[in-house]
Amino acid sequence: MSLRRIIATLASAVSAIGLAALLPLAPPAYAASCAAPYAASAVYTGGMTASYGGHNWSAKWWTQGEAPSTGGSGVWADQGDCGGSTPPTNPGGFVVSEAQFNQMFPNRNSFYTYAGLTAALSAYPGFANTGSDTGKKQEAAAFLANVSHETGGLVHIVEQNTANYPHYCDTTQPYGCPAGQAAYYGRGPIQLSWNFNYKAAGDALGIDLLHNPNLVQTDAAVAWKTGLWYWNTQNGPGTMTAHNAMVNSAGFGQTIRSINGSLECDGKNPAQVQSRINSYQSFTSILGVPTGSNLSC
Repeated sequence: MSLRRIIATLASAVSAIGLAALLPLAPPAYAASCAAPYAASAVYTGGMTASYGGHNWSAKWWTQGEAPSTGGSGVWADQGDCGGSTPPTNPGGFVVSEAQFNQMFPNRNSFYTYAGLTAALSAYPGFANTGSDTGKKQEAAAFLANVSHETGGLVHIVEQNTANYPHYCDTTQPYGCPAGQAAYYGRGPIQLSWNFNYKAAGDALGIDLLHNPNLVQTDAAVAWKTGLWYWNTQNGPGTMTAHNAMVNSAGFGQTIRSINGSLECDGKNPAQVQSRINSYQSFTSILGVPTGSNLSC
């Protein structure tokens, strides 16, 4: 090869390398936004969409009660992964992404931020972070399902029945009710109520909630922390914490018992129990994990 040809060949190669270095890289492709979650009770007709198991699905004809899959009757067409047109956000490795959180709570009050929830996780690092990946997601789904029931889908920040407000002051407690007799009504994702619960939660979290109960309705991170405090530390009417119920595979039903079992379990209010179960089934579907057994109480 002549010297001129060698020089020309090297120049061509350098030019190509330089061009490649200057060309912008194609942006990464992210999954499409998720459609509304699949609901077993809903009727779907041809062309209607639903999300299930991290995918969007399109119905080919009328269907009801058949969960989306590539098998079955063949009514569902898989439209691919979903989860948003931006990178999934999972601060601290939380098993629920921001896109999934938004899918679970499409009508939530702006007070209940995803950032507030993830900021609260450090208070109880074992929450949704113990055991297998499936177990972690099941616990997150169980917590959020009960929260959804307590707040009407993260819509209500405070208890709606104001007539109950004066009833949550236990005057037998030595510290009394310094914020006022009617100051300890239900607030936040788990609807924390009673002066002794505000005192206990505040002591555990290092926040003076006995004197400043309004923090639970004005600071999203504090609100989420009170929900996690109850979930991780309180048996309530049950025999175990809701956290232990999920970690030790006692089942979702035991989380209901720990939160409101004296009013709902053992046949007292089956409609309320079923409402919680429905949310749990929906949320585990969004997270792509099975529900496990013992859903009721």
